[in-house]
Amino acid sequence: MNQSFDNNRRQPDSIYPEPAPAPQRIRVAVPEIAPYMTYGITAVTVFVYILQMASQYLYQVDIPAALFVKSNALIQAGQLWRLITPVLLHGSIMHIGFNMYALLSFGTGLERYFGHGRFLLLYLLGAFAGNVASFLLTPANSLGASTAIFGLLGAEGIFLYQNRKLFAGRFQNAIGNIIFIAAINLFFGFSSSNIDNAGHIGGLIGGLMFTWFAGPIFTVEGIPPVLHFVDQRTTRDVLVGAATVVLVFGALAMWGMIR
Repeated sequence: MNQSFDNNRRQPDSIYPEPAPAPQRIRVAVPEIAPYMTYGITAVTVFVYILQMASQYLYQVDIPAALFVKSNALIQAGQLWRLITPVLLHGSIMHIGFNMYALLSFGTGLERYFGHGRFLLLYLLGAFAGNVASFLLTPANSLGASTAIFGLLGAEGIFLYQNRKLFAGRFQNAIGNIIFIAAINLFFGFSSSNIDNAGHIGGLIGGLMFTWFAGPIFTVEGIPPVLHFVDQRTTRDVLVGAATVVLVFGALAMWGMIR
């Protein structure tokens, strides 16, 4: 009896292995680029709004809006640039202020990971997709950068999802914040006849589509403690993503023009 008990006491090392060492945090260098494109888009948009105000003051007509607003009749007549140019126009100080705040809030972080060129492409494709959706679903004229802003929201959601293992510490909170912001904006859009929700949804889908095919997918490379992100996407992936959005929404725009 005693011998059996003693044997049992000599076996715990084989039965209960030593606990694994606690995981350690490793710092990884993230891309460090200044968001020049975000600042540039903001500056151009503000400049166009100043032109809008100046033309209204001098000529009692908003000349930039007359030339670039989304107008279904003029798009039907062949002025296809109006499927992108409304992103530069705004209807009030509050309108441009909110959109530029959102651009700076989301754009600076996204541009750091996407790079200057891919970020500009994302912004323009979001605007294009949003204005095509507005053209198909909303008869009223519309203007504003919110189509592209919703494209940035969709892009950030897909980017975080595709890189969720690397951003595990903030993935759930960030995704929840994106969904909350999108839902609040869509709610207010549906509750007001002056807000172009079709444009918002189209921009969101455009950003989702582009980023799914072309957004950065990072791996960590290097020798500790010097580690850095490496993007696995190629130029071909970016072109495929852009072509997908252009072809899908371009086909929808053509259908809208001949229906």
